[in-house]
Amino acid sequence: MSDAEVPRSTADEPWPVRVVSQKLSAWIARLGRVWVDGQIAQISRRPGASVVFLTLRDPSADLSLTVTAHRDVLDAGAPNLTDGARVVLHAKPEFYPARGTLSLRADEIRQVGLGELLARLEKLKKLLAAEGLFDRARKRRPPFLPNRIGLITGRASAAERDVLTNARRRWPAVDFRVVNVPVQGPTAVPQMVEALRMLDRDETVDVIVLARGGGSVEDLLPFSDEALCRAVFACRTPVVTAIGHETDAPLVDYVADLRASTPTDAAKRIVPDLGEELTSLRVARQRLDRSIAVLLDREGQRIDALRSRPVLSRPHLMIEQRAAEVAALRDRAARTLDHRVSRAADDLAHTLARLRALSPAATLQRGYAIVQRSDGHVVRAAGEVTDGDALRLRLGEGEVAAKVVGA
Repeated sequence: MSDAEVPRSTADEPWPVRVVSQKLSAWIARLGRVWVDGQIAQISRRPGASVVFLTLRDPSADLSLTVTAHRDVLDAGAPNLTDGARVVLHAKPEFYPARGTLSLRADEIRQVGLGELLARLEKLKKLLAAEGLFDRARKRRPPFLPNRIGLITGRASAAERDVLTNARRRWPAVDFRVVNVPVQGPTAVPQMVEALRMLDRDETVDVIVLARGGGSVEDLLPFSDEALCRAVFACRTPVVTAIGHETDAPLVDYVADLRASTPTDAAKRIVPDLGEELTSLRVARQRLDRSIAVLLDREGQRIDALRSRPVLSRPHLMIEQRAAEVAALRDRAARTLDHRVSRAADDLAHTLARLRALSPAATLQRGYAIVQRSDGHVVRAAGEVTDGDALRLRLGEGEVAAKVVGA
């Protein structure tokens, strides 16, 4: 029966299981053959069997698929395939209705070599750098003394021991929240990403350390995974990486806020040394004491110098000097005023003498008289009067009336 002939399923007319299985098989078959990239989580070679069963896992997610391949296909493309290897395979998805399972049937398997892996990492490095994940401007400085440190590392590993031992040796009261995860293998990346998110959500954690001991390039591949790099970039809490040896540089080192060369170096970078800090405090206190002593001595000398000045040692001297100046000014003002008054009096006497000398009254005192007609006109010539005119003679003392006779 074709798809067009099968009626739509309803609650009253549901599809049988066989119909659903047939439809799933048909839809999956439409995908055709595809190239798949993944990591071998498990390989099963049964003695005498011609089919090899593989579990192919996504390196960045907790997802896996079953792969079946003929032994000849595996021996031709990847004869030395082991768990944890990266492969690229050409396969066709198949749905098995009897078991209700999905698997891939591979007709070609290629093991990814180290050179190809490094080329992929270099390409990924350029991509992440172009997106700004390596930008130094966004990197945050871990706190000077974190309240609590989150540590992601392998269980009972040398890296965990180095970080805890050296950090507590430097600062005995340091507090850790340790999350143990696989640091290599197919499940490493998903569990490390989940641990990062869990510690980033913890408000008591001030810094996160991602640590692993040394290993080969293949062992450190999970720390160059794109998903892990993006998880570190998304963290709000500062992340410190301490992976491998000083020469190892996985991609997550470029994304982290701080890269430590070794787990021991990470312990030195995330907590201060108590002995060094106490020594620094002691030296700082000594410098502070010396600075205060010098300051007090200098200010004391300034106060002594100020107190020795006349304005403070003999404050009345300034008043006496000002009083003497005021008295001298008063005497000078008095002399100047007397001199000016005397000179003004002399000037007034001289002016009065000149006025009296020029006054008509003085002339009259010497025997002269002023002749005026009755209308007050002063007679200056004989022709100004006629016979019988009444005149008034003004003398030095008094007046005399007169009359013109025989003019």
